[in-house]
Amino acid sequence: MLDPATTGQERLRDRPIGELLKQLSQQTSTLVRRELELAKTDMAEKGKKAGLGAGVLGGAVVAGLLAFGALTTCIIAALATAMELWLAALIVAVAYAAVAGVLAVIGLQRLKEASPPIPKETQESVKEDVAWAKTRARSART
Repeated sequence: MLDPATTGQERLRDRPIGELLKQLSQQTSTLVRRELELAKTDMAEKGKKAGLGAGVLGGAVVAGLLAFGALTTCIIAALATAMELWLAALIVAVAYAAVAGVLAVIGLQRLKEASPPIPKETQESVKEDVAWAKTRARSART
């Protein structure tokens, strides 16, 4: 009995080159469509992570401004009953800066997690597909 792998190769060699090229073209077209779908999925995932990071960073800015504007006067006035006014204002400003700094660090970390926006898995898969197509094209010629 013949080996199925050998039989398949013999059948490919018996087929006309035009038919083999047509089959290769169809398979390549299908492969490219699937790779594009994979790339689209990868990019959507990275976009979500980048959006979350940017949202947290924007939240840090808004929170810093709102907190500074709304609570500063109240806290400074409360602290000013126990110390000089300028010292109370300095303490409040340092505390707000610390909160804004922590939020900024978290936001930047989230942005870094989403980068690079290039889908590496898709790149590797496309390279493998190109190598496969070249191998198929060479074997069709021989």
